[in-house]
Amino acid sequence: GFGEKSIDNLIEAIEISKKQSLEKLIFALGIPNVGEKTAKVLAMYYQSLDNLINASEEELTNIQDIGNIIAKSIKDYFVLSFNKEEIEKLKDMGINMVYTGPKVEINENFYNKTFVITGTLEKYTRDEIEEKIELLGGKTSSSVSKKTSAVIVGTNPGSKYEKAQKLDIPIWNEEDFEKLINKI
Repeated sequence: GFGEKSIDNLIEAIEISKKQSLEKLIFALGIPNVGEKTAKVLAMYYQSLDNLINASEEELTNIQDIGNIIAKSIKDYFVLSFNKEEIEKLKDMGINMVYTGPKVEINENFYNKTFVITGTLEKYTRDEIEEKIELLGGKTSSSVSKKTSAVIVGTNPGSKYEKAQKLDIPIWNEEDFEKLINKI
């Protein structure tokens, strides 16, 4: 029931999917305890699947958000011969095995730190700020805790702002954020 145009579109979609960035492949492998966010962290850090495969458990646990359970899951996954064979088949099929996303620029104001964004922002969307923080080596959270490094606030910030004040967590406005992203 496929017409020639449908077949061409399917083949084109398959070829495009082969060129996806590494984080998509890592997530698609189905490694236990590795979700989309962790897959992205791993891809940005290791830059290629071979580098990730060769990483030690100890090295993995030194990465932000990678604990002992995730590190063990990753190492256990790549030890299995069935998984090694599947990865070789994917390589033979021409699946991309390297990270093609934006490069991380380590910024000491953001590296290994956690940020919460609250309120209405004027200059950035929430997604833009979250992406910028990730590209500077930090991460974002939806809730304030003792582990929060700073809270970035817009107008009408609400309860997250109040909780940050109670916990004595630094509070930044958009101007503070801009000044700090430009300090490398």
